[in-house]
Parts: sequence; structure tokens; C-alpha cells
Amino acid sequence: MGAKLSKGTWVLIADGEKALVLENQTDHENPYLTVLSKEEQENPPDREQSANRRGRFNDGPSVHRSAVEDTDWHQLAKDRFADDLAEMLYKKAHKGAFKDIVLVAAPGVLGELRNKIHKEVEQKVIAEVPKTLTNHNLDDIEKVLKHELDTA
Repeated sequence: MGAKLSKGTWVLIADGEKALVLENQTDHENPYLTVLSKEEQENPPDREQSANRRGRFNDGPSVHRSAVEDTDWHQLAKDRFADDLAEMLYKKAHKGAFKDIVLVAAPGVLGELRNKIHKEVEQKVIAEVPKTLTNHNLDDIEKVLKHELDTA
């Protein structure tokens, strides 16, 4: 049997650019999630953030030149967003704002978050759900979350 949502359990729904912090107001059988906060990062596609052309450099005395990969600013911003979320969760956990939390995020974001969250937050994580639910309505999130926890 998987983790159970109790009254007061927090649920973090995140992708690389948006995050919702929800709180369960009821029990596991009839979850009722309310929005505590919404975090959003402005992160335009990489093509809008990077240089026009890739850089090139000479390989030495020959006329041969090699291309240099440009920084993926979009991915860098997503990684920083995971840092910001981890920091926010640490501050809230340290203040005792939540007892339990469920992390719901796209698999890559979940991995980033897992690597960055503080031990104090890690001890409060009762479940992880590798799904992208940021653009779902609360009713759908409640149903998917209950199903995922019941089948875990």
C-alpha cells in the first residue's frame, strides 16, 4: 500500500517553469486540494535567449575550425528553477509549515529536485509521482494523485 494523503499534506506540482504548492484539506479517500502558492519563472525558448550563431575557434596552426556549442539558457533556467524550489521548500520545512509532502513533477525535474532538496525536506517526502500535471485542473490532479498513491 502506498502513501496516504492526510489533512495538511502538501503537494508540490512542478515542471521546469511552473510550480503549484497545494494542501490537502480532507483525507486520502476524498482529497480536496487548495492552492497555497504559485511559482512561475519566465523562461523563453532557448532560441530567444542564445546568440545568433554558434561560436567557432581555430584548432591550431591549420585552417581547420571547430564549432562550439552555445549555452542552453533554457535548460540552465530550468535547473535554477529546481534550485529555487528546493530553497523555498527548505525555508518552509524549517519553519514547520508542513509535516508531509508529495512531489509531483516530470521525471527530469523530479530528478533535479531530488538532487537539490535539503535533508530536512527529504525526510518529509512521503511519495514521488513522475508525471507532469502543471496544466491540469485541481479535480484532475486530485484524481490522478489518489490513483497514483493507491497503486504505488
